[in-house]
Amino acid sequence: MQLNTGDKAPEFEGKDQNGNTVKLSDYRGKKVILYFYPKDNTSGCTAQACNLRDNYTGLQQQGYEVIGVSTDSEKSHQNFIGKHELPFTLIADTDKQIVEQYGVWQEKSMYGRKYMGTMRYTFVIDENGLIQDIITKVKTKEHAAQILK
Repeated sequence: MQLNTGDKAPEFEGKDQNGNTVKLSDYRGKKVILYFYPKDNTSGCTAQACNLRDNYTGLQQQGYEVIGVSTDSEKSHQNFIGKHELPFTLIADTDKQIVEQYGVWQEKSMYGRKYMGTMRYTFVIDENGLIQDIITKVKTKEHAAQILK
């Protein structure tokens, strides 16, 4: 599925790091930064999460809520949040339902080996659930600035 700016963001339901159900509709009336990343505690994903953490207050002042999604488990997310003091929700999409809905589960290539994985994409969603921006070339150490541009 190919999503574009102006599209209605697909409704999703998943479990956060504490096993609580999180739905996009829970955030209706708020702006949402829905960011997809490959793996907890890897260098790029840590840099991205820490950049969002360091700029979290500014993002909130602009009216944004931040939600991270990866296919890692709730336990992995708990560890990642604890280790890096992340103040936002991470969804454990272990059944790959959300990454499929948003079209970020794609073929990747590393060292000549092809495999399926999560693309590092960010969807900026407005108060009405419409996609305002899709960032496909994420700069992990400057991600908040890319969002607020």
